[in-house]
Amino acid sequence: MKLRSTETFWPLKNGMEVSYPSIDSDQNTAILIIGGGITGALIAYKLINEGKKIILVDRRDICHGSTAASTALLQYEIDIPLHQLIKIRGKKCAVDSYSKGKKAIFDLRAIIDDIKSDCQFEFKKSIYFSSVQKDLPYLKNEFKSRKENGFDVNWLSKYDLKKFGLNALAAIESKTAAVMDPYRLAQDIFVYCQNKGMLIFDRTDITSIQNIKGKFIAHTETNNLITADHVIHCSGYESTETLKEKVVNLKSTYAIASETVPDLPAGFKNAIFWDTSDPYFYFRTTHDNRIIMGGGDEDFKDPKKRDKLIPKKEVYLLKNFTKRFPEINFKLDYSWAGTFGETKDGLPYFGKPDPEKNEHYVLGFGGNGITFSTIGMNSILDSINNTKNEDLEYYRFGR
Repeated sequence: MKLRSTETFWPLKNGMEVSYPSIDSDQNTAILIIGGGITGALIAYKLINEGKKIILVDRRDICHGSTAASTALLQYEIDIPLHQLIKIRGKKCAVDSYSKGKKAIFDLRAIIDDIKSDCQFEFKKSIYFSSVQKDLPYLKNEFKSRKENGFDVNWLSKYDLKKFGLNALAAIESKTAAVMDPYRLAQDIFVYCQNKGMLIFDRTDITSIQNIKGKFIAHTETNNLITADHVIHCSGYESTETLKEKVVNLKSTYAIASETVPDLPAGFKNAIFWDTSDPYFYFRTTHDNRIIMGGGDEDFKDPKKRDKLIPKKEVYLLKNFTKRFPEINFKLDYSWAGTFGETKDGLPYFGKPDPEKNEHYVLGFGGNGITFSTIGMNSILDSINNTKNEDLEYYRFGR
């Protein structure tokens, strides 16, 4: 599956500093990780620090799937608001999922500090706003639900929002959010893991996996074999190729990045923004004062149809940016498309679809993919060891 259009911002910004070989011989390992994006990187980081023998493979260049197209808004808020998620999954699961998302942001910061990554991580406020009158009761219900469940939020009026340069009616302000360069962090984690002994093979496509007497035999397109005790799929939306259960609806999404804007309002620089429209628009800045905006989601059909819409989506996104931030001059520099997915409850999928097989998945779907993957990182050992874990229950297959 082609997960993104060709000209995305992060690979162009970073260049190709590190390259990895494709596989050219049979290999044996304790754990095979399939997927060389940010999810695979986080799972590898956890397991390599537990002394595990790991091989990681990706069918394309490392970090050139969905990670290259990510806009990397790190927030504890889930695509489904708390007051609705409580109705869908119950209060404990819903509140815990929001709380775990908040913790995940700080866990990510600890990883960044540990490996000394220059991924330009910055804490921000999160501004969840409404531009239309009909959404205000919905927004007020969400504010009440978060307050009642212990989340530190403020209600902002349209006058409060002017300091951000935002033309909107009201918003919920959350204190814990962040942004970063996800491509840079994933690449830095892979270098760290490689230095600790992990083998990495890119441009290595797994064509089939056999389970023989408790061992997995992964066949590559070059007719090499990788034998492993456990297989962990961190392949994101491409997991639809290997899963029997339908767990996600694929969507096309679009993003644009501006030229550097030297005179951005301080309030705008210190926050990330997303709105109550469906599908929602989202906005953030980069370390060098660019603006990244995304939205315009549609059902995914195929990469060619998705990418053909990019010029039309550029106009659409720019128009909506100007409506919300009329005083900020957005000069378009980059635009791209990507594929993401929505689950029925807005939550990820972790663990083993078949309890009898040591084949695991960490699938952080939706707008919270990176924070979900960080939560999954903290439960992967229990999945491997067949140990009970609350997250493996909340986010199990077949739920």
